[in-house]
Amino acid sequence: MLLQLKDEIRSGSAEEYLHRLFERIERSRLNAFTTLAKESALEAAREFDARPWGGALAGIPVAIKDNICTRGIETTCSSRILKGFIPPYDAHVIERLRAEGAIIIGKTNMDEFAMGTSTETSCFGPTRNPWDLERVPGGSSGGSAAAVAAGEAPCALGSDTGGSVRCPASFCGTVGMKPTYGLVSRYGLIAYANSLEQIGPITKTVEDAALLLDVIAGHDPRDSTSIASEGNYLSSIGRDIRGICIGVPEEYFGEGVDPGVERAVWDAVSVLEGLGASWRKISLPHTKYALPAYYIIAMSEASSNLARFDGLRYGLRVGEDKDWHTTFSEIRAMGFGKETKRRILLGTYALSAGYYGRYYLKALKVRTLIKRDFEHALNKVDIIASPTMPFPAFKIGERITDPLSLYMSDVFTVPINLAGIPAISVPCGFSDGLPVGLQLMARPFDEALLLRVANAYEQATPYHLRSPEVV
Repeated sequence: MLLQLKDEIRSGSAEEYLHRLFERIERSRLNAFTTLAKESALEAAREFDARPWGGALAGIPVAIKDNICTRGIETTCSSRILKGFIPPYDAHVIERLRAEGAIIIGKTNMDEFAMGTSTETSCFGPTRNPWDLERVPGGSSGGSAAAVAAGEAPCALGSDTGGSVRCPASFCGTVGMKPTYGLVSRYGLIAYANSLEQIGPITKTVEDAALLLDVIAGHDPRDSTSIASEGNYLSSIGRDIRGICIGVPEEYFGEGVDPGVERAVWDAVSVLEGLGASWRKISLPHTKYALPAYYIIAMSEASSNLARFDGLRYGLRVGEDKDWHTTFSEIRAMGFGKETKRRILLGTYALSAGYYGRYYLKALKVRTLIKRDFEHALNKVDIIASPTMPFPAFKIGERITDPLSLYMSDVFTVPINLAGIPAISVPCGFSDGLPVGLQLMARPFDEALLLRVANAYEQATPYHLRSPEVV
């Protein structure tokens, strides 16, 4: 779709297309955007119309999650504590997008500091699911997924720490991809949990995800964890999948999984089998330990990363300055939301003297076991298939008062971040009229095969062609 849109914009008017897009956003009830870069985007569109430039995304509008730094555009992580923060630099992925001709149209709503599964913890209020305005869009990249699903942006970037791209993709009926850890530079991504998070594309089709990944992947010397990438992901799709073996983990089905979700995912496995792939049951035995290990690691890293936000150099200031300790405490008390405070406190506790070995160090050991589970499984099969989320989108307010219930929503997505492997969510059906996502996983840095299988499934089914009527 992006390739066709690129041709349409070049033969028509980028400015007219953006005007229509902004009109749609401004009358929307979704609350998908926190900031619109209307003036700069329209100025870029006028320049493009006068003298079209080249690039893989020439003239294409892109929405950006509000935790990715954008030069000259406010970046808040949907938190009061970063109110008014305008980065003086672009994140690496933004540099890549601009170099390929993309036009940044604004920042999308998210759970505060990417801490959530529903985009309800944002200081800007919740984003709504375009399939049902009473339901959540998923999180933490809920604004990006809702915008793409509702046609408010042709594509978007999100970040995925424990499912934050794949969860909203599943709930909103879009494609969401978490690349292998290290494939995409994290420079300019405001950190939540450094060892887990990756920036990834949210799009309408697998082809579009491959195109965006081609643009944003690659080595960046400013990120010591990034690796050189050969790319060419777009050229990897379109081939058949005969002979590929799909593994279906026993631990990802059964208790807690919505029957409609389970049925849709097994139907998807049957479609893949009909396309020439084979499948077999596999076991990932340490899956049951993934959630506690993930939350200990993520919260511990968050407590360290978020210590830098004190309102003294940028962001929120509260009244007159007092002594340092009082000023620091008041700013953080007013600047952070309830969920962010909870995770900082729990992370600080897990890292404190006497508890580091009992909690954090043990969680790291469990992480190694989970990573080995995937290594062993992916030595026997080429791709692993599972539900992305155990149920469709739930109602706004339904789980936010019960943190443990909300954390349990991530049961099928967090193991992938602990293992560092790539995964993608593609629409595979509906349950009670709400989208269901099929999650596919692959070996580290085998995004080409992952996209090839996802595209083959997508082209054999109609689900990616459906759009919500409620906007």
